[in-house]
Amino acid sequence: MTKDVVALLRPEQWVKNLFVALPLFFSGKMMQASYWDSVLWAFVAFSLAASGIYVVNDIIDAEQDRLHPEKCRRPMARRAVSCSVAVGVAVVLLSGSLVMSWWLTGWHTACMVAAYAVLNLAYCFKLKQVAVLDVLVIALGFVLRLLAGGVATGIVVSHWLVMMTFLLTLFLALAKRRDDVIIFERQGVKARGNVTHYNLAFINQAMSVMASVMIVCYVMYTVSPEVTQRLHTSYLYATTLFVVAGVIRYMQIAAVEEKSGNPTKVLLHDRFVQCCVLGWALSFFMILYV
Repeated sequence: MTKDVVALLRPEQWVKNLFVALPLFFSGKMMQASYWDSVLWAFVAFSLAASGIYVVNDIIDAEQDRLHPEKCRRPMARRAVSCSVAVGVAVVLLSGSLVMSWWLTGWHTACMVAAYAVLNLAYCFKLKQVAVLDVLVIALGFVLRLLAGGVATGIVVSHWLVMMTFLLTLFLALAKRRDDVIIFERQGVKARGNVTHYNLAFINQAMSVMASVMIVCYVMYTVSPEVTQRLHTSYLYATTLFVVAGVIRYMQIAAVEEKSGNPTKVLLHDRFVQCCVLGWALSFFMILYV
């Protein structure tokens, strides 16, 4: 039972909450230890909230997940965890995330966590059934993580960073929907009710648009006079290589290998993507901090 409850929390998905650390990383103040306590607690609060949302989602989708080739292995789909236990876990996690964020990082961060929880509960119960709006909600969830990292540390989040986060996560959400469409077209299994409102032609075009706009936005960010003056460097454009390579590789995973259904799994297992992320982080760090 304990193992199944842990699986219900999807701890491997907590890597997504590292977005709370991006304001600190991009600010050029990452080496100042005084900021890290706030970032850590914001990360923990969002991890608890995200796990609570996953539990609620699995309770609602249990019947549908049993028909899915991969989701059928989830604890609720396998009936390995009772509904009453799952509800109790969700309540503890969501309430704990709000109390922790309020107590340890301040009410501003707690408001961001609360907004994230409300938005995603609405997503679980209704919004995920509305095509296009569903992927927009996912992207907004990451923007809220980003903003929470900013308010927790007192760092003003750049509009560039907000736009890049939104575009990147919208691109990844569309790639995930692409996987759902493929499963529906080949196996007749509806991963979600709105899958019939998508098709490969639409998603391929939407992903191409998001990838293009995202890369342009990143290039504009790296050469922006405002950014180069604030960070005291004009070499950030060199990191664009890793961004372009990473986006192209992810599009290859989606369109050729057709394995884009779980972005976290891609990040944790695809060596090319890992090299791109590591190369980008190291080069950005070297330019900004060394």
